[in-house]
Amino acid sequence: MAKREKNKKDNSELKWFVTVFITTFILSIIFSYISTNAISSLELFPATLILIVTIFVGIIFDIIGVAVTVANEEELHAKASKKIEGAKTSIKLIRNSPKVANICADVIGDICGVLSGSISALVTFKITEKFSLNFDLQFIISAIVASLTVGGKAIGKGIAQKNSTKIVHMVGKVIGKTTFQEK
Repeated sequence: MAKREKNKKDNSELKWFVTVFITTFILSIIFSYISTNAISSLELFPATLILIVTIFVGIIFDIIGVAVTVANEEELHAKASKKIEGAKTSIKLIRNSPKVANICADVIGDICGVLSGSISALVTFKITEKFSLNFDLQFIISAIVASLTVGGKAIGKGIAQKNSTKIVHMVGKVIGKTTFQEK
């Protein structure tokens, strides 16, 4: 009996890996294609703005990924018993925290990291072209993007740990409103 359960668990993990792999692959292609084509036709300011938003989105999803792994389910049970909006969805998020954290921090967060790298290359090209610079600015721009991303995620992890239940509840409310799951 234990061997059958182990095989079932192994199959479940393999299915999850395949699902995440395919989803990440498809989303990466779509977002890379769209961002590269969209950014290349934009002026410097909007392209830089999109770069900053991409970094910020990666940080936000990293915060959600951390928060869901450390949130207090009991607090949300109390809210769910009082029929507070988003509580039931939040409990589901916590109960599926490995998958939710993987999607938020790894899939979305890592795609944002890759996108910010490619967008920073396009922004660098635009800066070099606009100001007729003769030196390779990419090293500096890449270092700034990496520092903002890593620094933002470092700060975000502390925020996520201190406010995990509130963050998960807020995400639960948003999901509840957008999917019409609970009342």
